Amino acid sequence: MNVDPGRQFHAIARLTVSIRLAVSALVLTAILLTAALSSLLWWRTAEATSRQLASTINEQIVAAVRKEVSAIVDEARAAHTAIRTLFLQNVLDTREADKREFVFLSQLQSQATISWVAFGWPDGSFFAAHKLGDRRLEMMEISLTDHAGQRRVDEYDVVPGDIEFANRRFEPTEFRVADQAWFKAGLTADEPQWFRVLDHPTGERPSITFAGPIDVYQERQGVLAVVIEYTRLARFLSQLEVGRTGTAFIVDHSGELVAAPDKNADELHPARGDTALLPLARVALEKAGEAGRKEAWRSRLTSSGAAYEVALTPLPFPGWSLATVIPEAEFLGPVETTLRRLILGLAVGAVLAALASAMLARSVIAAPLSRVVGELRHVEAFALERVRRHPSRLKEIASLSGAIAEMAAGLSAFRKFIPADLVRALLRQGVEARPGGSIQELSVMFVDIAGFTGLSERLGDRVVPLLSRYLDLASEAVVANGGTIDKFIGDAVMAFWGAPQPQADHALRCCRAALGCRRAVEASGLSDDRGQPLQIRIGVNSGRMLVGNIGSELRLNYTVIGDAVNVASRLEGANKSYGTQILIGDATERLARGAIVTREIESIAVYGREEGFPVYELIGLAGESGGETLDWIVRYEQGLANYRARRFAAAFSDFEAVLDERGQDRPAELMRDRCRQFVADAPDASWRPVAALTTK
Repeated sequence: MNVDPGRQFHAIARLTVSIRLAVSALVLTAILLTAALSSLLWWRTAEATSRQLASTINEQIVAAVRKEVSAIVDEARAAHTAIRTLFLQNVLDTREADKREFVFLSQLQSQATISWVAFGWPDGSFFAAHKLGDRRLEMMEISLTDHAGQRRVDEYDVVPGDIEFANRRFEPTEFRVADQAWFKAGLTADEPQWFRVLDHPTGERPSITFAGPIDVYQERQGVLAVVIEYTRLARFLSQLEVGRTGTAFIVDHSGELVAAPDKNADELHPARGDTALLPLARVALEKAGEAGRKEAWRSRLTSSGAAYEVALTPLPFPGWSLATVIPEAEFLGPVETTLRRLILGLAVGAVLAALASAMLARSVIAAPLSRVVGELRHVEAFALERVRRHPSRLKEIASLSGAIAEMAAGLSAFRKFIPADLVRALLRQGVEARPGGSIQELSVMFVDIAGFTGLSERLGDRVVPLLSRYLDLASEAVVANGGTIDKFIGDAVMAFWGAPQPQADHALRCCRAALGCRRAVEASGLSDDRGQPLQIRIGVNSGRMLVGNIGSELRLNYTVIGDAVNVASRLEGANKSYGTQILIGDATERLARGAIVTREIESIAVYGREEGFPVYELIGLAGESGGETLDWIVRYEQGLANYRARRFAAAFSDFEAVLDERGQDRPAELMRDRCRQFVADAPDASWRPVAALTTK
């Protein structure tokens, strides 16, 4: 059968479509499909992120409240124990009014969350110290013999570091301590316990009370109570940010409100926080049941058509739970609004893109492509055997395919000018530096010039060569021992070990660098303007610290921060007090033990910290004593042991022996003088063998 070639051509022509329509259809389809998938993915991601954000906010709030409640409970127990100990040790008699007032007031001032410290005698007499907000205190006494039926009140103004008497008054009272449950139970109990209290001499104030008996010489003297009013909890809750419109409540096992946020609440002003969302907390408590009182519980609840995220978490006080209520619209509302705007914008954009693609396909793509096809035929001689022509229903693309196939051979040669290593380098350049870090155990060192402030003032700009040479020596010592120089702060050098490359022996490396820095400065012959050899001070410490890119999106610094870093800085300054050059913390000594020679100076509490810790002077590396006897270290540490055991006369002899052997040793001189003073005037029982440094 014969086929008409003309009909075949027209049939093929009918199968092809205009590039304008094809491009418009493809662009519109791609936009709509991409928009739908992107919107769905964005919605899911945003919803998950928002809920995670709400969960994170709740976790932070829970952690803060649990910490505060634990602190409150611990403060009450500590205050009760402290006062009870004074009574039991007969340091304070329950009838000694002056001492009793002083002790009770001191507890109120030192414990911010305590509202009352009260004492009731078996005969029904009552005495209490009471806060009146943050600026006033009052002492009150109710006696059954003196001024019966009246309450004597002494008011005091709180001034920085002290209190001042303001006035005294008598006022009628119907308060009877004998009617109080905490007093009745305390008279018959063996140990203190918690009570919920409403009635006080000043009126009804919801509170919790830690109360228990006071026995002296097996005779019951009365009942001591430490009271915390709920208003203190309300004030603390007001400091928490539960989103923009959410809130947090503390409720008991029955759903009764313990505290709602109120920044003005105190012993003078009752809590009047917003409790509009409290019913949701009670509904959550009912739904959670017993499980919600023992472990964290979370759910989505609705009220008046609005949805809320409600979470319950048990608190470290029997029967108490923290309820956080966050409107769902607060974290999903912006997502929904943005999604609606996105869909509308995508719809408008799709229509505009379809119109633009039609115009583009006709005026910008089709016509230029036809011209490009004519130009590309100039490179037909560069055709490659591997290149194949690919037919297309689009006439313009079919023509372009042929031209590109013929041009590919010539253009493929350009790959010789793009080496693989260059590509890898470009990929490396594309890695973004972002803020972040991790907690690791590292060692950090601070090096400083002794007396640099005065030296720089005397030398002026002539200090620059001296400083440059010193910084070169310190830097060389750090680098030689694998350290990372963090920064130069004037004459101070800060360096650390263990990052970015892990170093199992970071503490030993740090000690070697410190000794190397000292040797380098001594060997350099550097001297100050008075011809004296340049003296440096070094502080070293190890511990867990945050290391990484710290800073902002505009500027980052690879550094370390944390308490262990601060201690190293304080140790550098502590050299001035002890006349030493290198002081290291106990963690560094423990990690490098056996490889270094040290002596324990004593236990110190550096500036900004209350607890003490052992501090060591770094003498040298093990096996490098050069024939020098180190018996004086043993004698010094023997003296330190006697000192800590309060054997001051023996310690005095030990430190004298160290000085006889060494001739000059500032730590031994300090300890000897301290022992001489304690031999003459022994410290009291509260003395601790910890030296507190009062300066940085």
